Amino acid sequence: MKKFWEEKKLSEMSREEWERLCDGCGRCCLNKLEDEYTGKIYFTNISCRLFDSETCRCSDYENRKQSMPDCLILSPDSLQTLEVMPSSCAYRLLQLGRPLPEWHPLVSGRPESVAEAGISVAGKVVSEEHIHYLQFPEHLIDWIETLDADEV
Repeated sequence: MKKFWEEKKLSEMSREEWERLCDGCGRCCLNKLEDEYTGKIYFTNISCRLFDSETCRCSDYENRKQSMPDCLILSPDSLQTLEVMPSSCAYRLLQLGRPLPEWHPLVSGRPESVAEAGISVAGKVVSEEHIHYLQFPEHLIDWIETLDADEV
């Protein structure tokens, strides 16, 4: 029996289905730096100040755009923004026609499978409220990969 993410395009999903695609890894809540010459996106271990590193969720999800104007809100209407998401992102994988990984909660049936697979950022990040923006380059990480621009 096919699952909703296997039979629908991202643009056809209901809001509930869309939200269920999020695996709760927290990687999208990390600050990113872009190389101005190549356009390559680099992840830091610096989280948004609204990010709760224990739950790997936004502490003010419904109002995040008001308090964090730079927050990237993913929706079926903003699929072009997927290029800055990590390669493990379900939205990005599905947009590219790829399957969800075995550790994804929709596949495994267990939310803890994300942490067990080492995908979760829980316990691996520091809040941006503790880091001066000039120090961001000192916090680049290589344990999150993005896809090359030509794969998007």
